[in-house]
Amino acid sequence: MITRRLFAALAVTAAALVTAACGSGGDNNQGVNADGSIDLSKVTLHIGDQKGQALQALLEVSGQDAGLPYKLEWSQFTAGPPILEATNAGSVDLGGVGDAPPVFAAAAKSRIKIVAAYDSGYAGNAILVPPNSDIKDPKDLRGKKIAVAQGSSAHYHLLSVLNKNGLTFSDIQPQYLQPADALAALSTGRVDAWAVWDPYVAQAQKAGDKVLVDGTGYIKPDSFFVAGTKALDNKASSAAIRDLLLRIQRAQSWVKDHQEQWAKQSSDITGVPYDVTLLAVQRATYAHHPLDDATITAEQQVADAFSDAKLIPGKVNIKDFIDTRYNDRFNS
Repeated sequence: MITRRLFAALAVTAAALVTAACGSGGDNNQGVNADGSIDLSKVTLHIGDQKGQALQALLEVSGQDAGLPYKLEWSQFTAGPPILEATNAGSVDLGGVGDAPPVFAAAAKSRIKIVAAYDSGYAGNAILVPPNSDIKDPKDLRGKKIAVAQGSSAHYHLLSVLNKNGLTFSDIQPQYLQPADALAALSTGRVDAWAVWDPYVAQAQKAGDKVLVDGTGYIKPDSFFVAGTKALDNKASSAAIRDLLLRIQRAQSWVKDHQEQWAKQSSDITGVPYDVTLLAVQRATYAHHPLDDATITAEQQVADAFSDAKLIPGKVNIKDFIDTRYNDRFNS
């Protein structure tokens, strides 16, 4: 159970992880001329990136970073929750996250909006166990120490697996660890299982760990792009975000058709080995779709599950944290 006081303390801790020191333009009129026209050359978007998405590398390798009419500044994060804490603080304008981070941010009344969605695939989400583990079925997780990043997409995947197998969080010993620490804990036997996402799933598989269960039947595998309300309220930065979302969409489509090229070139940029990157991209979906009623309903179910499990304080109305202005990308 997470109390309101602990929830607030965790938010402060997440803020301390923020690597971006500078804000995303204190001027609400950045890039907006006196006559109301916009000048994208005066806009700088601050983007939160993480290893699981590698947005900076994705734009570079696909060539979608060519001819940008605005500037991009990048900050790297360990997972989605600290990206959204930085977004709320104003040091990040846009970031890519899984399904759970927006719920935790919404519960903390953060100044964020979900602005885009894509299906990232089921197999890249998994609960892993060591090769000689006696855990053969999700029901065997009872009483076990399970590593998971709090507030991450893996957190919801784990919660869903437990719920659908007659277990609750009180039936396990959750170990809230970031991926690097969780990998070390699994490899040294300090935890019995690890809930995580790609490319960490692929990395663990290459090291010999086994997938107990993936996301199939447990989650709607949507990932989201989340923007700060301050950036969205600015006419110029909002236009830049629209352009960037289109570039990301084209870049991810390119990656699906050039998997080996992506794996080779991105490994030099991200440091993730070629074989790990290739395995991860081979099962990724990258199917962009509108923020439609079905998507919003599914995300509300994520919020309700965390609320019912008392893992967030109170209820969250996810519609209050949705901005559909970019849905018109799919009308043409």
